Amino acid sequence: MPERTVVIASSSGLHARPAKIFVQAAARQGTPVRIRVGDGTPVPANSMLGVLALGATHGTAVTLDAEGPGADEALDALAEVLARDLDADESPGRSAGGGAGGNVHG
Repeated sequence: MPERTVVIASSSGLHARPAKIFVQAAARQGTPVRIRVGDGTPVPANSMLGVLALGATHGTAVTLDAEGPGADEALDALAEVLARDLDADESPGRSAGGGAGGNVHG
């Protein structure tokens, strides 16, 4: 199963606005993606409550996983979203391609 580990770049972590942007991006993917912190239980990446319950703060490493057609592309797109400071991103509709790719490990 493909995985990506990425460090949360948003200064407030995956809370409020950054979590909403991430969950919406996950919902647009063509394959189900899960997210977890450390060895914790993975939650659906398109679940706002699940993502908020992770308690992922700035600098937390999270792991994304997916199976099926398009899994690698979905993981790459979502990893790029998390590698950006979504608190500073003034246009949430932007594509996920403009991030700090140095924080993504696959």
